[in-house]
Amino acid sequence: MDTLQKIYAGLKFKNSKTYIQSGNVVFRDTETEHEVLEKIIAKKILSHFGFEVPVVVKELAELTEVLKNNPFVNKRNEDVKSLYVTFLSQEPEQTNIDKIRGGQYASDEYILKGSTVYLFCPNGYGNTKLNNNFFESKLKVTATTRNWKTISELVNIAQKISNNKI
Repeated sequence: MDTLQKIYAGLKFKNSKTYIQSGNVVFRDTETEHEVLEKIIAKKILSHFGFEVPVVVKELAELTEVLKNNPFVNKRNEDVKSLYVTFLSQEPEQTNIDKIRGGQYASDEYILKGSTVYLFCPNGYGNTKLNNNFFESKLKVTATTRNWKTISELVNIAQKISNNKI
């Protein structure tokens, strides 16, 4: 993670900070479009580490909305240890959404809102069919998933960075 943070610093991002060993990096950049940032970061990771990874960039406002709008928290008060969020690279086409609607996924559930998938996996993410591969293959988009605690921590770190507290 130290190397990853150095890569972000080398890209001239301000206040870059990593969170745990999962590739989560919070940084400031107010001038560059998401898609451009994603390509720049992915290219730099490829050149440094020698492998491709999908990169999804989200703004603090987007992550804050995700925290506020989780239907599994707001309407059902589910245990946060069973909650995950899958970020899609874009909103999927309706025809692809229709293919997964109404499917049986054991005790696991999902709610799709735009390019965000809220997941409830009472037996853990490691045991669900509703993983990144499922959403990528069915919805024809790139997907990355984080647990609820990670989303909360990323928002906390981003708020400190935006207030210049780090």
